[in-house]
Amino acid sequence: MKINKISLIIFCFFLFIPNIKANEKIPVTFSKCVDGDTAKFELNNKIITARFLAIDTPETKHPKKGEEPWGKEASDFTCNSLKNAKNIELEYDNNSNKTDKYDRHLVWVFIDNELLQDNLIKKGYAEVAYLYGDYKYTPLLQDHEKMAQKDKLGIWGNAPESKINYWFMGLGIIALIIIYFLASKKTKRKIKNKIKHTLKKEIQSRL
Repeated sequence: MKINKISLIIFCFFLFIPNIKANEKIPVTFSKCVDGDTAKFELNNKIITARFLAIDTPETKHPKKGEEPWGKEASDFTCNSLKNAKNIELEYDNNSNKTDKYDRHLVWVFIDNELLQDNLIKKGYAEVAYLYGDYKYTPLLQDHEKMAQKDKLGIWGNAPESKINYWFMGLGIIALIIIYFLASKKTKRKIKNKIKHTLKKEIQSRL
């Protein structure tokens, strides 16, 4: 009977070893920013590229899409978080492949004990995506994604105003001023009447 009990204990021990290893947090050193959902780290004296599991942020350097709205904000947030972190840890998920077809490590990223994916989701800088299994922290991300959608944060609201848009707007105003001063009295009168009509219409629509 004693032998059977010992064998059972040993069997149970080895049975749970894979889960313990798969869920452990592995300390790494920050190496380089890539974008909002990808970064490089030093692990076991080797530089690896890590793709943040279960999220997707807007593109910043895509060859076809270019820079998407909120892409820069997401990338800056990730980069600043990693640069200012005291401790960075990676965690592989039992229900996910360890790497993808590009040999990027698919991981959960913890910064000073906070899940980076969750912070990105809560700010509206990322959406829950690429779910190919029942991942450990997916329910948490989905709950916070609903909150970000409700509050219309980041990608769930309006696109941030581009500095380029302001530049072209300024040029347009300058051009209109020049045209106005060069125009005849009759044309100026028409412009004034048009502006008055537009303003009146706008005020009425807001009442």
